[in-house]
Amino acid sequence: MILSRVKPAVGGEVPASDKKKREKKLPKLEEFLEPRDYLGAMTLLEFQRSVGQQEEDSDLWVGYCAFHLGDYRRAMEEYRSLTQRDGCSPDVWVNLACTYFFLGMYAEAEEAALKAPKSQLQNRLLFHLAHKFNDEKKLMGFHQNLQDVTEDQLSLASIHYMRSHYQEAIDIYKRILLENREFLALNVYVALCYYKLDYYDVSQEVLAVYLQSFSDSTIALNLKACNHFRLYNGKAAEAELKNLIDISSSSFEFAKELIRHNLVVFRGGEGALQVLPPLIDVIPEARLNLVIYYLRQDDVQEAFNLIKDLEPTTPQVQSSDVPSAGTAHLSISLYSSNSSLACRSVCINPSLSQEYILKGVVNAALGQEMGSRDHLKIAQQFFQLVGGSASECDTIPGRQCMASCFFLLRQFEDVLIYLNSVKSYFYNDDTFNFNYAQAKAAVGNYREAEEVFLLIQNEKIKRDYTYLSWLARCYIMNQKARLAWELYLKMETSSESFSLLQLIANDCYKMGQFYYSAKAFDVLERLDPSPEYWEGKRGACVGIFQLILAGREPRETLREVLPLLRNTGNPQVEYIIRALRKWAKDNRVSL
Repeated sequence: MILSRVKPAVGGEVPASDKKKREKKLPKLEEFLEPRDYLGAMTLLEFQRSVGQQEEDSDLWVGYCAFHLGDYRRAMEEYRSLTQRDGCSPDVWVNLACTYFFLGMYAEAEEAALKAPKSQLQNRLLFHLAHKFNDEKKLMGFHQNLQDVTEDQLSLASIHYMRSHYQEAIDIYKRILLENREFLALNVYVALCYYKLDYYDVSQEVLAVYLQSFSDSTIALNLKACNHFRLYNGKAAEAELKNLIDISSSSFEFAKELIRHNLVVFRGGEGALQVLPPLIDVIPEARLNLVIYYLRQDDVQEAFNLIKDLEPTTPQVQSSDVPSAGTAHLSISLYSSNSSLACRSVCINPSLSQEYILKGVVNAALGQEMGSRDHLKIAQQFFQLVGGSASECDTIPGRQCMASCFFLLRQFEDVLIYLNSVKSYFYNDDTFNFNYAQAKAAVGNYREAEEVFLLIQNEKIKRDYTYLSWLARCYIMNQKARLAWELYLKMETSSESFSLLQLIANDCYKMGQFYYSAKAFDVLERLDPSPEYWEGKRGACVGIFQLILAGREPRETLREVLPLLRNTGNPQVEYIIRALRKWAKDNRVSL
């Protein structure tokens, strides 16, 4: 049976009171702002704008929400539009200035801020701009205007942080925390300061206080991952970011870029060329890590091009006897370079480097590659500047810097003073051991140098001519010439193998290991029939004969000497061979 719908069924009318109950009330803006749901607030404001129900100050709230969502460009557009309207509140100018600041448009930020009426926010913004412009006079002026209120003190702490005064920043944060226990986010700032001071365990403990209440915090989890990277390895760090890998779900635009950057670091530079270049002007460490990536790829020129115009941005406390080289910035790059800077080099671990240190490394590498004394001099000055500063002289990077400075000055006794003080931290570090062994060998401690050279596992270093030549010298000085000769036999014919032959020939001669000296001079003479090589071979062959006479060399070795002599067309050969044959006949030695 089909029921008629011409008339409603009995009871079909909905009472007016029920209709009102069923109608969904539009939420108020305050309901989103109070829990800091800026995305929800933005959605409501855009809906009201689309249906023409926006209130008088809606545009201001759109700019406010966009700013707190990290969408600074959208906030800038909203505030800039407001400033072009008649009757615009002067306070909008300082809001616009803040968006310019976060977009890196510092000149525009200062211009806009000066159009705003004087306020604490304006002073704080100009305080930060003075720091960006490296204007110490203005910085101190705005510093004096700061008051003993939370916002101003937090601003002062952030400047301390950016100027590498981490303990001063920690003191301010802790004082504020004592008075305001509910300011849990300050634990993240304290943890970040401890991270910068290399106290990764302490940083983790402080950070855990915040994560207990906000376990999904992007910034806190990222810092936790960085601590794990320092304490353990890249895999452990990436595991900590597992909840943030799907960065498209993040509502904070800056966090997306930060996570992309750090994933490249945690993965040992994988995807560096795709991810890091666009972030160079967004994340300060991106430039440094890209420089390190180029160093690891042995593209020193590209690394230099990227860092040559970089001016370190934070002043460094300097000792009175160190020449000033501008300013320094404690910007820590999150993965280390394995580029070896051998006896034509020094080792600095850029994973702990300031911008000065990395500039020193790049200049040292380029100077050695090009044979440029100017670049090496610049590198030496950068290392001395950091290592001699009051804030770094007792740190591991600071001592490495001083070791590097003396390395370039070839003052190896001083190099060892500094390297000995930190060697316990780098027992399995191939790059450290490479330079430590060279310094040991340079001061004549060949036995310990050989032991350290043999600890190195990195195949790239072990193929390097500097490594091979130093190890060969250690073998020879330790009366192991056969091992040095075997190093040569494993090499392909090249200018480097020719140089190693010369080293073996001369060092073996000097150490009285004439057999391998003669073999090396013989090869050299066949490659380049120079009288100098014949004279060396002749002396080595006579030296072998002398050792046989002294009973320090087996008589049978004489059989191998004759073919070496016959490889030369010099008339002196026959005279020497006759003398050797006569002795062999008299002593019943079969040749």
